[in-house]
Amino acid sequence: MADGGARQIEWRVTGMDCGACAGKVRGAVERLPGVEEVDVALMAERLRLTLDDSRTPPDRVEKAVRAIGFGISSKGAAPEKPKGGFILPDGAFPAPGAASADRQPPDEEPLQQSRHQEDATPAWYDTSKGRLLLGTGVLLAAAWAVHLTFSEEIAQWAFVLATLIGLVPIARRAFAMARVGMPFTIEMLMTIAAGGALVIGAAEEAALVVFLFAVGEMLEGLAANNARNGIRALAALVPKTALLEVGGRTREVPARSLKVDQVVLVRPGDRVPADGEVIEGTSGIDESPVTGESVPILKEPGSEVFAGSINTEAALRVRVKKTAEDNTISRIVRLVEEAESARAPTERFIDRFSRVYMPAVVGAALLVALIPPLAFGQPWGEWTYRALALLLIGCPCALVISVPASIASALSAGARNGLLMKGGAVIEAAARVTHVAFDKTGTLTHGRPRVTDIVPLVGSEPEVLALAAGVETGASHPLGKAIVARAEAGGMTVPTSTSARAIPGKGAEATIDGATVTVGSPRLAEEAGVLGEDIRAQAASLEAEGKTVVLVWRGNTPLGLIALRDEPRADAADAVRQLRAMGIAPVMLTGDNARTAAAISDGLGIEYRAGLLPEDKVREVRALTGEARVIMVGDGINDAPALAAAHVGVAMGSGTDVALETAHAAILRDRVGDVPGKIRLARATMTNIRQNVAIALGLKSVFLVTTIFGITGLWIAILADTGATVLVTLNALRLLAFRPEREGRVGLGRWASATPRDVDTRVAPEQV
Repeated sequence: MADGGARQIEWRVTGMDCGACAGKVRGAVERLPGVEEVDVALMAERLRLTLDDSRTPPDRVEKAVRAIGFGISSKGAAPEKPKGGFILPDGAFPAPGAASADRQPPDEEPLQQSRHQEDATPAWYDTSKGRLLLGTGVLLAAAWAVHLTFSEEIAQWAFVLATLIGLVPIARRAFAMARVGMPFTIEMLMTIAAGGALVIGAAEEAALVVFLFAVGEMLEGLAANNARNGIRALAALVPKTALLEVGGRTREVPARSLKVDQVVLVRPGDRVPADGEVIEGTSGIDESPVTGESVPILKEPGSEVFAGSINTEAALRVRVKKTAEDNTISRIVRLVEEAESARAPTERFIDRFSRVYMPAVVGAALLVALIPPLAFGQPWGEWTYRALALLLIGCPCALVISVPASIASALSAGARNGLLMKGGAVIEAAARVTHVAFDKTGTLTHGRPRVTDIVPLVGSEPEVLALAAGVETGASHPLGKAIVARAEAGGMTVPTSTSARAIPGKGAEATIDGATVTVGSPRLAEEAGVLGEDIRAQAASLEAEGKTVVLVWRGNTPLGLIALRDEPRADAADAVRQLRAMGIAPVMLTGDNARTAAAISDGLGIEYRAGLLPEDKVREVRALTGEARVIMVGDGINDAPALAAAHVGVAMGSGTDVALETAHAAILRDRVGDVPGKIRLARATMTNIRQNVAIALGLKSVFLVTTIFGITGLWIAILADTGATVLVTLNALRLLAFRPEREGRVGLGRWASATPRDVDTRVAPEQV
């Protein structure tokens, strides 16, 4: 709830099938009193805003959207068909598993729905733009047939009729937009240009212009739907049904109805219906539909599986760990939906520029029409014709879609390869990065350390290990889990503990048999006054071997040392090499001691900062951001503040929910090599955007000059605008084939320079 009685409201808007549609919806509602923070998402078909009901009721917002030809319905309600348009099948978008807000039918009913409901997009000829294209094409062909068959005068009237009939829906939309305060739209420029052409007797060109405009609109709509289909296809990965085990038997139920802790059977060839944990069976799982990982991964009891991945070998019994609304696929779709709100700074600039650009074009066209005849006695018809062509040249369609088309393609390509980024602002910031800071445990290393040495100081090895496991029971830290796992593997009895608590960055403590037992780093032991010189020397010797050492003590009595080692990921060293080759400086931030950090960093060829508490990592990241553009990569709760402090925070996919929510981006495959891949994708996207802007402005500049000098006319002008739109769209769609793992060029030009720029590209919280 916002201040002053305002509240946030969300609607579903149908009929948005081009890049300019979101801008039209935004413009129609943001002028209403009491409306703030307007967010329109094209792919998600979402309108979200903060509304003061006392100044503008919700139905007035809905009326404003309907007035410009779109359908609108409250969140959770049935979608509304736009005027002359179409709607997607209910449930086709957004995320899978999102049940209707107002009903929850029994298993049998939704099972039938899930079998027969298709998430297909209507054919292009079933859309309003498709019908406009077919109608104008038939009318133009008929007019040409009349021209070939009858007299010139009759043919002229045929072209006039074809123009007027084709122009009616365009003019209706133009005046609807003008009534809500947006007179300078592509539809208005088209109406003026085609209508003016009729007045000066250029009826044949006017009819051709209307047809070519319809072609351009249709192609733009198809391109926007292509980007949306990428996310829709991702949502469709989750199977609609699952084999639920009940009382020793299986029955088919809707996958969206599964609840946590239920058990499902996944047969060979089946898709996994929910995020869960394997409880029986061993099989290879193909996770490529979800994470882009091309090699099937062996899953056995205790392994986690993603919804939408494919079981390739043997039957598995899987315990459901997340509901349909919270599974990996749903989270990806939600992230991509929300990413539309975090528009890139370049996109925001072009949006502002286009609002000034269009009135300027209209003013320039007016001057071209008036000054030569009035000041120099030139023919009115000739210069009016040139002014009308200038209006069409000035249409900013290609420029307006140049950025969002590239961003949408990049988000889709990234999601397909397990690389998630929360919007254009993140992409632009990642493209300019100069330094990458890595957490060590769980990021550069597997995060699965194992106990290598137990050095008892009092008692025996089993006693020291049992006490340590008693303290760490229920711990989330990898070191604590490793200690408990070693004790369980040895079959020893772990003592019951109470009052357990974590000491962030240092260790943990608990009460066992009435005494306080602590498991902590040498630093914590030194602060507690239990780290003698002999113990320090033993710990140093183990740390020199690249091991992490913890001390176990009860009260003030040291009981023993436990050494653990976490091996680097197989691709970590190569990822560091790739970053250096890209002109990016990598650094490792770890809470481990300097000796352990040095042993790991030497093998990876990376600089390090050791002995860092969570607040120290934040301080290090902030120090770097003062003079560089920084990505921080981490996976744990302790990393969340540092992720937020960086220009771009990247969470490893197996990390905690806190890290994933705090981060600006995520990597699903747990590959360090995906960090340079993410930067490559961001740089390729910015290169693609610059190419698009150059295409849009370059073509317009050329035809602007040729139009003023009378070299090109009306139909060439609209063809140039349509051609620029098509070229920009096709160029943006090339990003869908991008492969982040490939080094160097991928047909998208040289990567953007990693040199930091003067403008601050830090991702603000409100952009994420």
